[in-house]
This record gives sequence, structure tokens and C-alpha cells, in this order.
Amino acid sequence: MGRAVKFTASASEGNHACRESRAGWRRTAGSRARPPAMTPTIRPALPDPPRASRWPARAAALLLACLAGVGSAWAQQAADAPDSTPRAGSSTASAASTINAAAAPTARTPFRIELIAPAPLDAWLLRHAELERLRTLPDLGDTELERLLLTAPADLRQLLASQGYFSPRITIERSGGSIDAKDAKDSTGATAAPALVRIEVEPGPLAQVADWQILLSGPVLDDPAAAEQRAALQEGWKLTAGQVFTQQGWDDAKQAALRGLSRLRYPEARITHSLADIDPDRHQAHLRLELDSGPAYRFGPLQVQGSERYEPETIQRLVRLAGVEPGLDYDERLLQAAQQRLLDSGDFESAFVRLDTSADPAAAPVQASVREAKQQKLVIGVGASTDSGARLSLEHLHRRVPGLDWRAATKLQLERDTRTLNGALDSPIDERGWRWNLAAQLQRQQDGPLVTSSQQLRAGRSQGGRQLERQLYAQYDRASTQDPALAVQDDAAASLSAHYGWTRRAFDDLYNPTRGQGLALELGAGLTLAQRQPYLRARARWQAYRPAFESSDRPSRWALRLEGGTVWSRDGDNVPATQRFLAGGEGSVRGYGLREIGVPRAQGGVDPGLLLTIASLEWQRPVWIDGRRSDWETALFVDAGAVANHSRALSPQVGIGVGLRYRSPVGPLQVDLAYGVERQALRLHMSVGFAF
Repeated sequence: MGRAVKFTASASEGNHACRESRAGWRRTAGSRARPPAMTPTIRPALPDPPRASRWPARAAALLLACLAGVGSAWAQQAADAPDSTPRAGSSTASAASTINAAAAPTARTPFRIELIAPAPLDAWLLRHAELERLRTLPDLGDTELERLLLTAPADLRQLLASQGYFSPRITIERSGGSIDAKDAKDSTGATAAPALVRIEVEPGPLAQVADWQILLSGPVLDDPAAAEQRAALQEGWKLTAGQVFTQQGWDDAKQAALRGLSRLRYPEARITHSLADIDPDRHQAHLRLELDSGPAYRFGPLQVQGSERYEPETIQRLVRLAGVEPGLDYDERLLQAAQQRLLDSGDFESAFVRLDTSADPAAAPVQASVREAKQQKLVIGVGASTDSGARLSLEHLHRRVPGLDWRAATKLQLERDTRTLNGALDSPIDERGWRWNLAAQLQRQQDGPLVTSSQQLRAGRSQGGRQLERQLYAQYDRASTQDPALAVQDDAAASLSAHYGWTRRAFDDLYNPTRGQGLALELGAGLTLAQRQPYLRARARWQAYRPAFESSDRPSRWALRLEGGTVWSRDGDNVPATQRFLAGGEGSVRGYGLREIGVPRAQGGVDPGLLLTIASLEWQRPVWIDGRRSDWETALFVDAGAVANHSRALSPQVGIGVGLRYRSPVGPLQVDLAYGVERQALRLHMSVGFAF
């Protein structure tokens, strides 16, 4: 039986870093990256970049369709390719491949390296080997090369150990002439063959986890309130028996266990000892992790720092609304929620909420440090969209109106078909998270040949949050529609109504969601002012992301969207147009223009309807490059929507198409090419970000 190799750490390890000492190991294996799936190739000289060619504008839609088709085919090919990730029970790949470095030696690369190993280890080893890194030194001579060849096996063994191979066989041979002599000649007078270093690697079987232990010390052992937390540590351990042992997996498992202990009740938890005992002969890893919880902490009084214009009570109120109350057990997620709520208020440029662990654990102060945003802000915006055309906006924000202490926002927005001027006043948030709202809007909107002018006044209360929003308000609407070409103008319709809105978001990411769902409901009751006729209004939106083909090595997802609305009225024509429905465009029914789907008029154009139905199904598939998931995705979708005044008149308008997605930090960048079945025409849609 061979000697066991032990990875140990006896020094205290904090919750921000985890270090290990390895006796007899020259380089920390944990600093190596996991080998990506690669095919061996010879490193060629990079060609000159091709000169950019100009595409005619009419080919843009065809190019988008081709890109989407190629991306989908590329993703399918990657899904059908064999997985290159090491798996338990498989020792090496079925065949070894050869990687050559520097096919022709130069002044900076005096010798070649030929590495023979199973793919994808060959490319990964060559990329990270010390011999390859130092090969380009300009003053490298025979003496230095011989020294590198002596240390190369240890360097390669360390690299292989980080990936779970602890019993490799490594052979290194050197051939060719001296690298000290320049333009050396052989006995025939020809230029001597360059020096060649040939490396053969047989990695051997992968090491697997045989057993593991998590040992706890400190108050967590006897605290009845921590029973669920103790069980979660054991159940959530990531490197279980039978899994392949890698240094990266070991480090990740330790940090995950430490986070699981330190994020609730025990912020001072630390790793006191960790051991990965490797048996190279049996190809087994025996793991042991010891955690010290430290004392249990509870939230104490809130201390505010950096407040100038805003009263400390305002900041304390926002923190309490996030769930941080004196006497509660420490919870990292509550502190993060409090910090996010301060930032979402829009009053602060930065905010940090932390626990003072140097104080009494029974009542540790919560410190909120803020930097206030400027009192006034003026924003000039220029943009464009495929639905609305060019856009110019001017927005002014006053965060604290003198004498009122309310926030005032005014915005003027000019688009191709729409002109909008609106203003809003919002009161400070109260103890229950509600605020008063006053708003007014003037709008002129053109849809085909029709021009709708509308005025709106609103007063009510709102309760905002990242997951839950509620609104309760009264609203005055007045709208009139005219056809300038025919000199026809409808009578203006006006109404008073009361509304309640409720929105719930349960997405895994509010910027780039891949799982979860959201639901928005709106109920209203109103009275038309001309005929004194009552009406009811309801609208619902639902959007969800569901996994698709989870058993596949390249999983994808379904994006589902449903929307419906109705207005109940004896005479719907008396209800203002702003209270009725139109459909079409990005986020509605792709393949059609913005607000293009409605109730047809005899003179041309469409009117808003009393009934709305929209459904959308989209298949989103990530694009995999070299075995890794990229930020690009392809999409296939079908949308359908209808607007009518009676249920029997509902006739769905269908749009089908393909799209590309890029997951940017501010949300998905979407480019869709849709075909409107009823219009029999293609339409390009572009959008940035996600909102629900």
C-alpha cells in the first residue's frame, strides 16, 4: 500500500477565505481551474483579421434568422457531444491525443513541447504547465531547461491532483540539439532539428470520496433553535460519497458549509480544521471538516451613519420594514434585504447594513451607513425602439420638495407616435410601508390613422417592494379619438373609477430570470360621467419560466406568458379608450405593430376593445461553447392575441418567430424576428431588460 497523501488545514479559517497547507507540495493545487472541454489543436499563428464587409439593410432580417438557426444547430450539436467532465467510474478517455506547442521554434521559443494525454486533459495541462509558461523566456538555456525537466513531473502531478488524479504515470523525454547554440548545424551541414520535449501522461483512475464528516463545536451544538440549521448542514453537504474528488470541489464544499452556518445566528463561525486524506492506491478520499460556530447573535439597536437631509427615523423605518427588529436572531438575508430596500428607495447613492460583532452578542447593534443622493436630478434621454421609433425624454426629479417633504417627478417624452407629459408626487413611506401618491398625465397617441388625446388624474396609496406591490387609488380619465384624414372626431368619454392592484414576483433573478413566476391582478369599478353608467374592469398577467428537458446534458427552459382583460358595461363605447384594451408589439404579440390589434373600424384603423386575451410560448435554449454555457441563447416562440367587444368576435392574431438573447448585467438583450400570420409580413423587435 502506498503512502497516503493528506491535505490539512490546522489554522483558523474565517468565513471569507479557506486556506490549506500541503506538506511536500510546491504549488497550491487549488489555484488551478477546472479543465474545460476542449479538442486538441496545434497552436497556429493568428491570421490577419478580415476586412469588414457591408451588408445591405434589406439583408438584416435574413441575417438574424440565419444567426438564430446556426445558434440553435450549434447548441444541438453541443448537446449531442459527449460530456468531457470527469465522472466516477471512468479512469481515462478511450484514446490519447497529442498537443504540440510552437511547431516552429523562434528566438523566443527555443524548443517544442509535445504532450500526449487523454482529451481534454492534454490541452488543459499544456495551458497550465510551468514548463509551457517558462518556455518563452528569451534567456532560457540548456541548464535552465534541464532543471525545469526535473521539476516538471511534480508540477504535472500537482495539476492532475487538483482534478482528482492521484496516481498518474508521467514520462518526459528530450531530443534534438542544444538550445544554447543558434543556427546549429548537423554533420551534413543542414540546420539541426530543434529541441523537442515529449511528455506522456497516463492520469490513472479518478479518486472518489469514500466518506466525509462535519464536526461542530460551540453553542450550535446545544441550541434547540439551531436543530434545523444543524440538519441542513449535513443534508446540504456538496461532496458526498461516490463523487469525484477535486480540489475545487473540496474548496467549494467547505465554503458552502461555512456559509450555511454563518448566515444565520452565528456570523463569527469559522473553519478550525479541515482534512482531505487521499489514498492513492485505493483512489479514495476521506474528508473531515470542523466548524466552530462562535456565539449566537441577536439584533440590537439600529445606528444610522451618514444621514444629512433625511431624519434617522426614516432610515430606521426602512430597515424595520425589511424585517430587522431588535431581539431577532441574526439573519444575513434580512440585512441584505434592508440594504436593498434603502437602495430601492432612490434616496441614497450607497447603503451598507452590517452587524457590529464586537458588541454584546445578545444585543449587537445594527449599523446602517448611507450616502445620500443629490436632492435634484435632471436626465435627458435619447433612444429608439422597433415599436415606438426614435425617443427623446426630459425628466426632472426633486427628492424633497421644500415645505412638503414629498418627492416630485416630472417627465416629458416624445416618440414617433406618442407624446406624453406626466408628473407625480409621492409622500415619505409610513410605518407599514405605504405612501400617498398624486399623479397627472397628458398624452397624444397615434395608432394608424387614429389620434387619441387623453387626460388622467390619479390619487391613492401604494406599497412597493421587490417581491410584492400593492396599489389602491381613484382615477379620473378623459379621452377622445379623431381621424384627421376624414375630419371625424368621436365624442369625448370621461369616467371616475376606483382600482386595486396587486403584483407578486417569485423569480430567481429580477434582472435575468430563469425560473419562477409572477402574477399581477387589477380590479376596478367606475362610472361614466356623461351617461352615469357604471362599469367594472379587470386585468390579469402571468409570466413563468419552467425547465425543459431536464434530463438533457444541455437543459433549456420554457417561457410562458398569459394575459387577459375585460370591461363589463352596458354600453362600452362610453368607457374612455384608456380604460379599454389594445394589443400588439414587443411584450404582447410579436409580428405586429405596437397597439395594432384591436376592434376594426369601418373607416380604417382599430378601436380599443372590451375584451383582451394574449398567450405566448417560447423555448429558450442556451448556447454552449467548448463545453461551457455562454451568455447567448436562442429562442423559438409563438404568440397569439385577440381584442374584441364580444367573446364571439375574439379572433386570435398569431405571430411566430426566432430570436437571440444575450444575458447582460442590466437584463436580457432580446432581438426577435417575428412573422405575423394574418399580416403576412416579417417584423423585427428589439428590447433590453426584464420588467414585470
